[in-house]
Amino acid sequence: MSATAAVEMPEISETGLTVKEVSQRIESGQSNAVKTSTSRSVKDIVRANVFTLFNGIIFVAMVMVLVTGSWRDAVFGFVIIINTGIGIFTELKAKRTLDKLSILVASDFLVRRDGEDVEVPHNEIVLGDLLWIRSGEQVPADGQIIQTWGLELDESMLTGESRTVRHKVGEQVYSGATAVSGMALVKVNAVGSHSYAATLTAQAKVYKKTVSDLNKGINTILKFMTFLVVPLCILLILSQIHTVGGWDAALSTGEWRQAVVSAVAGVVGMIPEGLVLLTSLNFAVAAMRLARHNTLVQELESVETLARVDALNLDKTGTITDGGIAFNQLIMLGSRWRELPAQPTEGGSFETLTEQAATQALYDCCNEEQPNGTGQAVLAGLKAQGYEPGQVESRVPFSSARKWSAVVKPILPPAGGDSRSESEGGRTEITPSHFAMTAPASGGETWYMGAPEVIISALDGDYSDVLQQVNDYANDGNRVLLVARSTTSLADTDNPQIDPQAKPVALVLCSEKIREDAEQTLAWFREQGVRCRVISGDNPVTVGAIARKVRLTGEHEPRFMDARELPEDVNELARVLENVDVLGRVLPNQKKAIVQALHTQNHVVAMTGDGVNDALAIKEADLGIAMGNAAPATKAVAQVVLVDSKFSHLPDVVARGRQVMANMERVASLFLVKTVYSALISLGVVLTQIPYPYLPRHITYIGALTIGMPAFILALAPNTRRYIPGFLKRVVTFALPGGIATALSVLLTAWFLPGIMDWDVTKNVDLSALRATSAIILFLMGVFVLARVAQPLNSWRGILVAAFAAAGVIGAFIPFVANFFALILPTGTTLVATLIALGGSALIFVICLWLAPLVGKVSGKLLRQHGFNI
Repeated sequence: MSATAAVEMPEISETGLTVKEVSQRIESGQSNAVKTSTSRSVKDIVRANVFTLFNGIIFVAMVMVLVTGSWRDAVFGFVIIINTGIGIFTELKAKRTLDKLSILVASDFLVRRDGEDVEVPHNEIVLGDLLWIRSGEQVPADGQIIQTWGLELDESMLTGESRTVRHKVGEQVYSGATAVSGMALVKVNAVGSHSYAATLTAQAKVYKKTVSDLNKGINTILKFMTFLVVPLCILLILSQIHTVGGWDAALSTGEWRQAVVSAVAGVVGMIPEGLVLLTSLNFAVAAMRLARHNTLVQELESVETLARVDALNLDKTGTITDGGIAFNQLIMLGSRWRELPAQPTEGGSFETLTEQAATQALYDCCNEEQPNGTGQAVLAGLKAQGYEPGQVESRVPFSSARKWSAVVKPILPPAGGDSRSESEGGRTEITPSHFAMTAPASGGETWYMGAPEVIISALDGDYSDVLQQVNDYANDGNRVLLVARSTTSLADTDNPQIDPQAKPVALVLCSEKIREDAEQTLAWFREQGVRCRVISGDNPVTVGAIARKVRLTGEHEPRFMDARELPEDVNELARVLENVDVLGRVLPNQKKAIVQALHTQNHVVAMTGDGVNDALAIKEADLGIAMGNAAPATKAVAQVVLVDSKFSHLPDVVARGRQVMANMERVASLFLVKTVYSALISLGVVLTQIPYPYLPRHITYIGALTIGMPAFILALAPNTRRYIPGFLKRVVTFALPGGIATALSVLLTAWFLPGIMDWDVTKNVDLSALRATSAIILFLMGVFVLARVAQPLNSWRGILVAAFAAAGVIGAFIPFVANFFALILPTGTTLVATLIALGGSALIFVICLWLAPLVGKVSGKLLRQHGFNI
């Protein structure tokens, strides 16, 4: 607790809590301290990424190979370290972000204790404290207003309502709101985790992993392969032991080592380990590319989620608008204000005014020492039109309590009598001398500017027609101010009152400043088939008007609705939403419910926002997008943050997501071919009890040149194809023909080539020759599959395939590479037999590709006949 505050506060009778009462409440846990931690500790994150099914299979396989002493066949194990490292790094980064989550600004606040005003840190405020809320401060705890001196709060971060709210004695204020003017004394009635802001924070901080359709498909493949891996591994070991003469011979001669290595070759081939790694790397590269465009991706998987989004919920303030205010125009009230009279009226003053004079008066009213947001917008707009400060005798600054401001301006006599001049065509041209009005006896005139309903209520006469105009403009999305004029000077500037004889002169139209990129960005989403809805806490008519300006629904009129009329039932809500484009007066929980309702219709939902009121919906959405100027809580729970708050970056994010999704579908097909042929070859080996036709290092070499490295390049290639549901089905359909063709080619070679060549595969030399030939066939089939995936080949893709095919051949001629990967070049009769086998393999590949569509049509027809919907 600091010493008594130096700032002089109003005299009040309340003494507040005593030091003893404060101590008791801190001890009983009734302070404003909030425990900040996520649901996952560092230990949990490490454990979750290390102990995965994928890592377990690869690790056991690697250990088995290392036990045999054949370390060269264990190089596939390095993928565990890389993939696990990427996963841990990503989640630790997310944890750090969530741990810093705090809606409230950590600063000192003024409280009343023991009859004195003292400053205390945010977390030392206790239940029952008398808390001063001053202009510019964020409310640190919930409370009830005891006394107020014109307190006005910006609650947009909590409610989404962009207009400030003036509170009265007895009303409740909530933590997270910001005082924009005035002051109040509040009795704290909710602290810590019980406060409104903390409640939202607690819900937002629940850890939720982004669900990636890509990872779901890959995990499905992994789970399916698990059922095959364990039994096949056991059966492979048994079959390989049998090929070397049984257990006794295997143990006595040491051939068991070769049997284990052969079994592992089958197991490793069935696991698409490179696909898991490449997915993580591809997400990371996409995130880095987006970062260059001021887009921060906080969860890597979210890069591809936007490729699947078909429903985009937009918060108005901070997304479509930038939160600022823009001056639109000044509208004179009635024709009698538009022209100058031919001569002064009785009393020596002009009865009518020029628009230019009214505009100058508006400028002077706003030209205060510290104008508010609306005043700053008006000044900026008028300065752009060439206006400068005029003469002002005295001023009444704008007050949120009064809702108006005023200036007293001198009235100078007109220069040269009649101040009109004739321009070409006989039209009256208004000159600067028209600003001069014949001064009445009082010596000045007063101009008022402020809330129309407040000023008109103080005037004599019926101005209901003016109020009707005000309402019409407000319903069209404008913020409306009124300019009025009195021919008398203010008598008392200390206790100012509006002159009842003043006359309304003009209406000032301002509006929320729409982002320059909003209309173009929304048009892009419409073209891409993404349904955009605006969800806001503001008046639905006002929000609807803004939606119309940015052409949210193109040529059609946007349909808007008050959220207070929404049904609570989620399914009914989903039906209502189909016919609504704009929702106003939406509460934070309703935003979340809207996302849930869209989920019931199988929509993939993205939610943008900047306020605390958006945090729950952003958390619930498939993809949460926060603006860079958003509340800390909102940015922390969002998967994507537009750092410079530019809505126009969203198409970049979508395009990057589509690139990842479309390209990873290509490379997933490439990897799955290896899974298919490895499983089929392993099954063929077990059933026919033959030696495994290649080594783990063969599959490492061939996989790197025909799958791993080409896949990484293909994954980063430009691709803007829209996402089409059915990722896993298409991948499997593509992979089966190539996988079956490769398995048949290798198995037929292993079954028949030893007999043709009179090889004894129980001898290492002949077995090595068979494995070398099988590896060559495997490489050729790998090149065929790569060429199919990389289509069209009449571009750099064809060069890519040719380059890796050449690299594979050249590598076999390099002694170190050939020795390390056990690559043997066939010669003599073996070369002839290998070439014949290669020709047969190519024929098998073509036949399988030709048969695949026919088999698909027949099987599909049979399944549909039996009631299966495919």
